[in-house]
Amino acid sequence: MPDFTNLKTKLEEQLNTIVTELETIGTYNEANDDWEAVPDPEESAADADENESADYNEDFEERTATLETLEREYKDIKRALNKMTNGTYGICEISGQPIEMKRLEARPDARTCIAHMNEESGLPM
Repeated sequence: MPDFTNLKTKLEEQLNTIVTELETIGTYNEANDDWEAVPDPEESAADADENESADYNEDFEERTATLETLEREYKDIKRALNKMTNGTYGICEISGQPIEMKRLEARPDARTCIAHMNEESGLPM
């Protein structure tokens, strides 16, 4: 079995960075391991005119979209770390074959081998 120590360290660093980013735009629900976007505390839609209200809504939509992207990365990294714990890390979820080390080094949270990397986005979150 390959030594994944360096990849684990890299994943843990990435997870810390993403959590820090998520905390600036959302709140964490530990019960379901889920993040929810929150409005910018410096912005308020209360007593705002129509333009300010539209800006507030646009900002919140951007925060929500950013959160969704970061949350997917968060879940991919957590999945990879869990796989390391249970001994299934580095195995393609489609073919069941080992994922190439060069792919894991480039993307430690990869779920598929190079042959199936274009199918990875279709895997369930």
